[in-house]
Amino acid sequence: MTHVEGAPEDTAPPTVRGRVAYQGAPGAFSHEACLRLRPWDTPVGFATFEDAIQAMLSGDCGCALIPVENAIIGRVEPAASLVEALDMEPIAEVWRPIRLALMAPSGARLADIRTAESHPAALGQCVHTLAAMGLTAVEAFDTAGAAQAVAQAGDRTRAAIAPLGAAEAYGLSILRNDLQDSADNRTRFVLLSAEAG
Repeated sequence: MTHVEGAPEDTAPPTVRGRVAYQGAPGAFSHEACLRLRPWDTPVGFATFEDAIQAMLSGDCGCALIPVENAIIGRVEPAASLVEALDMEPIAEVWRPIRLALMAPSGARLADIRTAESHPAALGQCVHTLAAMGLTAVEAFDTAGAAQAVAQAGDRTRAAIAPLGAAEAYGLSILRNDLQDSADNRTRFVLLSAEAG
């Protein structure tokens, strides 16, 4: 297995190139990790971890990139359990820094915000910060998906917690950076390939 810290490495055999399945929408942390680890492949987003893994197993995608561990919350569930159940050796892994930003529709002020929407794993990484800000956490299927939903709603009392790139992708304004409860917030992603087994 290849361990990657930072820069992408061209380490995978040609048979697994092409499409990489991940859970989430464009702009999500998993999407960013795909682009960093596999810049030669096309990331393909799925609504659930199960769907992303199934796409890899069926051959629809050559690989799947799945987050399994976070420095703040520990295991990323249900992803970690799904990967364990496969009993499949990852072909690569990468630890990626995770910086969470609070974003809302243009014109919203921090004082206007009542709810913060994101993936449960992201919400778990900023529990203390959200409590101190008096915001109600609302679970969404994905970080970038939450940003997209907040942008579409246009409600200035709703914000999303997502990567900085999601604000640009969906036309949102950043109200606060670095919501994570720890400065050393990192997530470990594993790259799986049915073809490599």
